[in-house]
Amino acid sequence: MATGVALAAGGFTSAALIHVFRREDFHALARPALLTALLGYTFVALGLLADLGRYYNIWHPIWPTMWQGNSVLFEVGMCVTVYLTVLYIEFIPVVCERFVNDQKHPRLARICARLNRMVNRLMFLFIIAGVVLSCLHQSSLGNLMVIAPTKVHPLWWTPILSLLFLLSAITVGFPMIIVESLAASWALELEPEMAILGRLAKYVPPILGVYLAFKIGDMVVRESYRDLGDGAVPTIAFAVEMIVGIILPLILFSLPRVRGSKSLLFLAALLVVLGVAMNRVNVFLVAYHPPYAVRSYFPSIGEITVTVGLISGLILAYRAIVTYLPVVSHEAEPRLA
Repeated sequence: MATGVALAAGGFTSAALIHVFRREDFHALARPALLTALLGYTFVALGLLADLGRYYNIWHPIWPTMWQGNSVLFEVGMCVTVYLTVLYIEFIPVVCERFVNDQKHPRLARICARLNRMVNRLMFLFIIAGVVLSCLHQSSLGNLMVIAPTKVHPLWWTPILSLLFLLSAITVGFPMIIVESLAASWALELEPEMAILGRLAKYVPPILGVYLAFKIGDMVVRESYRDLGDGAVPTIAFAVEMIVGIILPLILFSLPRVRGSKSLLFLAALLVVLGVAMNRVNVFLVAYHPPYAVRSYFPSIGEITVTVGLISGLILAYRAIVTYLPVVSHEAEPRLA
């Protein structure tokens, strides 16, 4: 869940960039990022149904008599539920645009036109709500481990873990948009919008730098760097996460040659995506070890199979939606055979 939620961060980061900071020149990336976030959170919710022992009780958090204000997980569940609803509302204009000029179904066209006007009048409220809700639950996922200082390895446990989770989600937002945009353009045989993606890539090094500074600063303050010399599995995992997921892409994104190359830009962005995914795996699996545990937890074959199936279903749903709805920008011309 934590990994899927983090990788769906492109939705709120693009909304903040385009609508809050008024960078309308990136508007062509808004709908694909919105769809990625919508499908990401949808399939995270479906994955929870498989993870929960009593999946039929998933509605409990939304029932007022069952609210638990002292629970971090309750806050995460409520924010994700509301944010997923906001994402579907934000996606309404995309669906309406598909049918608003449908001459074969005039009644449907009128309903879509009316609904589109109504949603667009209130869209700024949903955009602000989406950004705020994302910041809340992205950080709260880190708080789930703050309450377990004796069970998490010192290289990852920190009282500012919620801040690091939020920063990592912001960090992966733009690289995830780049990965999704390039992969979609290749799959749909469209020319990648490198002019926009190259400009977007310029924002990645400063954000990566801030995230790296907080990671290193936290290690210095807590003196957790002393645990780097033991050569254990957590130490190796931490080193790989830092080098592959932060330092190497920071160097790559700083090079104009990388930002202008489709393959190199995809590689640099993919490294950030893998680095944040690795961070979530490290925090919740590699670093987590209760004092009296006999052995470390590792996902079963069934859990891995469900995860692979969900990812495959997400990709299939994305391909189907962009085929029939106006999601991907049509400014780029199709490639010549």
